[in-house]
Amino acid sequence: MIKLQKEVIKYAKKLNSTNLSILRSGNISLRAKFKNIEGFLITPSGRKYETLLPKEIVFVSLDGNYDEEGLKPSSEWKFHQDIYLEKKKANAIVHAHSLYATSLSVYGKLIPAFHYMVALAGGNDIKCSKYATFGTRELSCNIIKALKDRRACLMSNHGQVAYGDDLSKAFELAEEVENLCHQYSEAKKIGNPNILSKKEMISVLKKIKNYKN
Repeated sequence: MIKLQKEVIKYAKKLNSTNLSILRSGNISLRAKFKNIEGFLITPSGRKYETLLPKEIVFVSLDGNYDEEGLKPSSEWKFHQDIYLEKKKANAIVHAHSLYATSLSVYGKLIPAFHYMVALAGGNDIKCSKYATFGTRELSCNIIKALKDRRACLMSNHGQVAYGDDLSKAFELAEEVENLCHQYSEAKKIGNPNILSKKEMISVLKKIKNYKN
C-alpha cells in the first residue's frame, strides 16, 4: 500500500512541477484494494502536495466509505468513485485546473477535431461536461455523461479530467489535453480552424489504438 501511496504523491507533486495544476488545485487517484476491499487511493483535501506523506493519502472504498477519523479525501472524491465504477479499465485518474483547458471550459463547448490528436481522448472530439458545484454528485453525473466513449473531458468552468491504465498514462493524457487546448486556443485567434471529417477521424481512431504501444 505504501508503494501505491508514494506513486500518488509522485504524480500529485508533478501537477505542480509541470504547472498542470498549481498550488492545492486538482487531485490524483489510483485504483487499489485494502483489506480485500475494492476502492482507490486519493490525495487529501486542502493539503500542499510538496509536503504530503504516504500515510496522508486516503483510501476510499468503491462504496464511498473512508476512515472518518483520518484526513478527509479530496472534495472531488465522488467523481473519482463514479469513474472507477463506470469505467472498468480506469486504474488511475488525473484532475487538473490546467490553464488552457480551464480557459476553454468556461465556454462550455467541446473541442472539435481541429487536430487528429484529439482522438487520444477516445473519440472525434473532447466533450465538456455541464457545470455543477464541485464535490457534488451532480457534477459527477455530468462528468460521466461527458466521458461516454471517452478517456478525458473538460469540466465547464472548472478544468479537465483524464483516466488511464496507470498514473503515467493518465497524466500523459491530461498533458495531451492541455496541449490540444493550447493549440486550439491559438488557432481560434486567427479564425475558425479546419475541422477534420468524421470519416477521417474514424480512420485516425483505428490507427491510434496502437499509438505509443
